[in-house]
Amino acid sequence: MLAYLFVILAVAVRLLIPVLQPHPWMFTPVVGSLLFFGARGSRRQIWIPLALFAACDLALTKFVYVYPFSWDILVTWAWYAGILLLGTKLANNQKPLRIVGAALAGSVSFFLLSNFVVWAAMDMYPKNFGGLMTSYTMALPFFRNAVEGDLFFTAAMFATPVVFEALSRAMSKGDHTAAA
Repeated sequence: MLAYLFVILAVAVRLLIPVLQPHPWMFTPVVGSLLFFGARGSRRQIWIPLALFAACDLALTKFVYVYPFSWDILVTWAWYAGILLLGTKLANNQKPLRIVGAALAGSVSFFLLSNFVVWAAMDMYPKNFGGLMTSYTMALPFFRNAVEGDLFFTAAMFATPVVFEALSRAMSKGDHTAAA
């Protein structure tokens, strides 16, 4: 159930970000929710977060940013699928270092892929190596927020069931010494 709630939270944040100005760009729970769903969600329903994020992208592209649809959106959807699959690798081994590594892999892969696609699909930068490097350089200020958000939300999401379990154990022990 938490996996679905975290995906809904991430989609809601993505839809609200254009409304909430100012806000820290790229500080979103997208990576955390995809990793968590991959690790804890239903394998038969792994398509649900992908479909929700794709629908969110379509709505933002058409109604908020008013951009035309192009092939570059498909690359983002493939990246969502990749992060979900990376999350499945955490299903049986949710050690903190692996979770942090997966979050960082999400940040770095999105930075590299999305900025390459901006360079390749749009006319913002010259179509040469210098233009590609300029695309990456111009995106560096956003990368910091992405890393911070991905680490924060991934840690919070993976810690939530651990905290719930600890609270449940503490409450079920029946230790009522504080009441005396």
